[in-house]
Amino acid sequence: MTTRVVERGRTKCAQYWGPEPGDEVQSGGFIVTTLEVDTNPDYTVSMLLLTNNKTGETREVCHMRYTVWPDYGVPQSAKALLQFLSLVRQQQSKLLASRGDTWVGHPREPPIIVHCSAGIGRTGTFCILDICISRLEDTKTVDIRGTVEKIRAQRAYSLQYSNARSVRLGRLVP
Repeated sequence: MTTRVVERGRTKCAQYWGPEPGDEVQSGGFIVTTLEVDTNPDYTVSMLLLTNNKTGETREVCHMRYTVWPDYGVPQSAKALLQFLSLVRQQQSKLLASRGDTWVGHPREPPIIVHCSAGIGRTGTFCILDICISRLEDTKTVDIRGTVEKIRAQRAYSLQYSNARSVRLGRLVP
């Protein structure tokens, strides 16, 4: 999650989880129970338990919130954003390892769900950053423009213009 619940006095995202361990929130057909919360200067990681009201099925979810990315702006620290992205990837790898031989999907999954408020600015930027860094690691090449065009073909207006101008690969790769 790349937004805060309230920014500049406006609600940007529904509080679909409880902020403290033990909190329960009814959200749609689920009860969301907060199990753990780890707060850092730039992000918060919460372990949530989702319980399906109809079936009783439960699933643990790692909910990660990057909290210092201003709406219609860019993060002040590229290093902090890259550390957060690395933490997201580490969590995904841990989850995949915990599934053992039971996971039959793509080797880089289970999937990561990313959202901000509108779903185009910070979300698009985060996804493009992840894709470009993955390609750079895998092939030692990167096509930022091509990646942006492919993402925009799937999600109109992804990567807002101010983000595109302000976020440069040189600032993002230490």
